[in-house]
Formats: sequence, C-alpha cells, structure tokens
Amino acid sequence: MKAIIYTKYGPPDVLQLKEVEKPVPKDNEVLVKVHAVSINSWDWDMLTGKPYEYRFFSGLLKPKSTKMHGCDIAGQVTAIGPNVQNLKVGDEVFGDLSEGGWGAFAAYTCAGESELSLKPSGMTFEEAACMSHGGNLAVQGLVDAGQIKSGQKVLINGGGGSTGTLAIQIAKSLDVEVTAVDRTEKLDMMSTLGADHVIDYTKDNFTKNGQQYDLILDMKTTRSISDYKRALSANGIYATVGGRTFPVLQVVLSRVLGGNKNMHMVGYKANKDNAYLIELFEAGKLKPVIDKYFPLEETADAFRYFGEGKFKGKIVVTLAHNYKT
Repeated sequence: MKAIIYTKYGPPDVLQLKEVEKPVPKDNEVLVKVHAVSINSWDWDMLTGKPYEYRFFSGLLKPKSTKMHGCDIAGQVTAIGPNVQNLKVGDEVFGDLSEGGWGAFAAYTCAGESELSLKPSGMTFEEAACMSHGGNLAVQGLVDAGQIKSGQKVLINGGGGSTGTLAIQIAKSLDVEVTAVDRTEKLDMMSTLGADHVIDYTKDNFTKNGQQYDLILDMKTTRSISDYKRALSANGIYATVGGRTFPVLQVVLSRVLGGNKNMHMVGYKANKDNAYLIELFEAGKLKPVIDKYFPLEETADAFRYFGEGKFKGKIVVTLAHNYKT
C-alpha cells in the first residue's frame, strides 16, 4: 500500500511516498481504509522535531518510527480483530488516533475500536477527518476547563485555525459573546462563523486594550501569565490547549505552585466528546472549515502550506484509492 514515511526531522521535503506493507489489526483493532486525514500542529511538530523537547518521545536524533504521524482520520472498516465487538466491516468511521498508533497518512491504518466513532451519513469523509482532534480540544477547553456559561464574554485566541474555527461555533451554540483573535486574512471568516468581535493580532494586543473576558481559550499561548490575567475579569478562567513551551509551563506552574486555580492546561482526552460533536453537526450548529484538499502524493505540499500559517480551518489530505493499495 502507499504511505507517507520519513527517516529524519526537517522541512516537508523529507516526506516520502513509499510502498509499504499493509498493517494487520490486532485482536482489539480494526483495519481502516483511509479516505481522508487532516493535518494538526502535532504532525508539524513531529515532522520538524521542534520544539526539541518533543524528541524525548519521538526520538532524539531521528524519528523512532518512519511512520509519519497523523491522527485525525475518516474511512471505512475493511477488517476486524477477533475481540472487536462494536464495529463491523463496511462501517464508516472517524476518530483521533493520537492515543494509539498514529500513522494516518497512508492508504490503510489500524485503530482500536475505542478510538473510532460511526460517521453520520450526512457528514463527508473530509468533514469527519476534521472533527475529532480539534473538536475535542475545543469542547474540553470551553466546557471542561473553561466551565463556560450562557451570557459570558469569551475570547478565543487563534480562532482561525483547526481548533479555533470549531471553538467559535461551539461557543456560539452555548449562547455567549465571542471575540476571536487571529491574523488579518482570517477575520472575515471568523465573523462568518459567528464571532461577535474579531481582533487582528498583528495590529492589536488583546491583553492591553482594556477589555476583559470571563473565559479565554488559547490555541497559541505566546504571552506571559501577567498578560493573560490582565485580560481576565474577576474570577475569569484561562485555558490553553498548547503553544510555546515556556508560557505553557508558566500556566502549569502557576496553577500547581502558585495556587492560581483559574489557570488551566487542558488535559486532552481523545474522542471523549465525539458524540457531542456529532449532535452539534446534525443540528446544523457545527461544520468544519476546510481550506484546501491535497491528494496523498502531495502530502509534502500540504505540509508546506500548513507551515506558512495562513490556512483557514483545516488542511485535508484525501485518498481516492485509484492506485495499488
């Protein structure tokens, strides 16, 4: 089968399309014929090997595995292990494989049945491949960590990206006033998604404009603790899903050592909220934003586009299965 592999860290040029052996599902796994996979920041980090501390998990000098990451998939079950109970051959599924084997940039991949949810018939494979990772991060940031409540003022920093575009829609479904922050070319899109106010971070620093928010959900986390506190209302909550290492570490230490219980690092749980995301989608309240599609053989180009940082919502790699698999 065709798959994207890499043998060293670096720019997208290190990615290679190779013929590899089709995986065989373990007892509690299924084999998924991949129809679509979306790119997340984790994939970029593991490709480039930066931040360097990530290499403690993926390999210090070179990747431990040649299998390119990739966790957000959608496809069809083609084989099942003997202990699989809730899925069958032919089921159309989607899910986040980040707590399992990764390796979604391939014609086929194996996944534990607990990592997969049934894809609604009205959802395309491409849309499904954009739902789980970013959607779960958004729900767990807004609801679990952020304790979002109707009528609040909520700021979403990084609102134009893969998680942010979903977070705007989820927040609006919960009857709050949303301010979304991102770069100039993403402002109109964020307004279209329902943001009540938009801020261009290249022109305005939301931590210094005098506005305060009941909840800040941060996809970027580039500023100091004091900056974020300045933008919070009394008893306001700050929640980050990730970002630059030092500011994120500040948030964690501030909570653990400083007793700042309103500062949160989201403890991500893959696929926990898939049912809720499906409910919102079927109610017409949530729809992934897809910027561009690339075929598997152009995965390196997809990552180059991702690296520019100008994409709106998601970048999706598609598999037509019109080649030998």
